[in-house]
Amino acid sequence: MKKIISQATIDRLPLYFRTLRLVEDEDMQIISSDELGRRLDITPEQIRKDLATFGQFGRKGIGYDVHELKIKIENILGLQNNWRLAIVGVGHLGGALANYVNFAPMGFSVVALFDSNASIVGSEVNGIKINAVSQLKRIVVQKAVDIGVITVPAVEAQAVADKLVAAGVKGIWNFAPIKLTVPASVPLVNEDLSVGLSALSYHMSVRS
Repeated sequence: MKKIISQATIDRLPLYFRTLRLVEDEDMQIISSDELGRRLDITPEQIRKDLATFGQFGRKGIGYDVHELKIKIENILGLQNNWRLAIVGVGHLGGALANYVNFAPMGFSVVALFDSNASIVGSEVNGIKINAVSQLKRIVVQKAVDIGVITVPAVEAQAVADKLVAAGVKGIWNFAPIKLTVPASVPLVNEDLSVGLSALSYHMSVRS
């Protein structure tokens, strides 16, 4: 029977991974759950509970080997797979994602760009050619794209998702502010930037 992992635990794993990368750059070899918790504002008990979900980590009274734990979390997250991304919609957000330098250290690479704007098709962003959306299926298959990134207006997003699914992507990262319908076999993660900003507005308002 497959173990059920809470979404909250899954959401914290990338935070642990990012922090371990940073402390490794600081030449720290051992880190305690107390120190990891201090850096993330997460209780040591929660960290130990999260990690225990996936096995035995660290030594009591000593802590965690930074490099070893980083590699184990990297494998849990599947980052060693070197996922290949295609971005559909090369406006301000899509262009920024195409230029994002931290994808590579996390095991992701942008290999294809698509847009419906004929005036930018054929140009390049970060050395990657922008293709017409009409070429999406052929190029997604050709470049063995794993993840489709949707950064088009909401009205276009479902049609783009349908094209990506038909082309065979394994997952979709959606930035369009709309609920998409995709097969259960294709994991979908939504990123609505307005939600986080609205939450910040709330917290600022209740303090004023």
